[in-house]
Amino acid sequence: MNLIWWQIVLVIIGSYFIGNLSFARYISRALHSDITTKGSGNPGSTNMLRNYGFKYGILTLALDMLKGVVPTLITWLLFKNVFIMYIAGISVILGHIYPVLYKFKGGKGIATMLGVFMVADPVITPIVVAIAAVCWMCFEYGSVASFTCVTALTVVEGLKAKANFPIEISRWICLELFFIFCITWYAHRANIQRLLIGKESKVSLFKKTKKSFKQNAK
Repeated sequence: MNLIWWQIVLVIIGSYFIGNLSFARYISRALHSDITTKGSGNPGSTNMLRNYGFKYGILTLALDMLKGVVPTLITWLLFKNVFIMYIAGISVILGHIYPVLYKFKGGKGIATMLGVFMVADPVITPIVVAIAAVCWMCFEYGSVASFTCVTALTVVEGLKAKANFPIEISRWICLELFFIFCITWYAHRANIQRLLIGKESKVSLFKKTKKSFKQNAK
């Protein structure tokens, strides 16, 4: 399908502002608190998990993933074009990380990125998420799970693009995937620094899950 420039502009703008939705902020405010003043101050699912428990961490993760799914899926259904689908994906991720509505202070984009890849590859993405969850349980670093997700998914989808599309198209798709890789890793630059000097905060996914089940059982 030949795309008109204004259609691409609408996809970028619409996806970006969907990315501006900050569910961590909304949920913490409903709890009469402010996630940006807690822990790392990051309005994302890991910080929600750390400060408000498993239930609210998972809820934030699910909503941020949905935020990635919606514009990507709508774009795919409208245009049936992988390149424009990833433009929507990049735009919603950028909207999450750099939201103009919150003075460009957003999350780190992993959950929203997972939503994008759930549309792009609903088979591989849950497998990668499961592997990342195991990594989190083993190392107790949420950032390590994030790095596992973004690296595995961008590499796998890049290889698929090379196998399934002509070289001219696959190059552009691989560039989009590389951009997703770069912006999400860049958003974690502080985590990388803390990991290197041994000061990254640990979050036990196993303990948080176990505690949540005990509370629900009461």
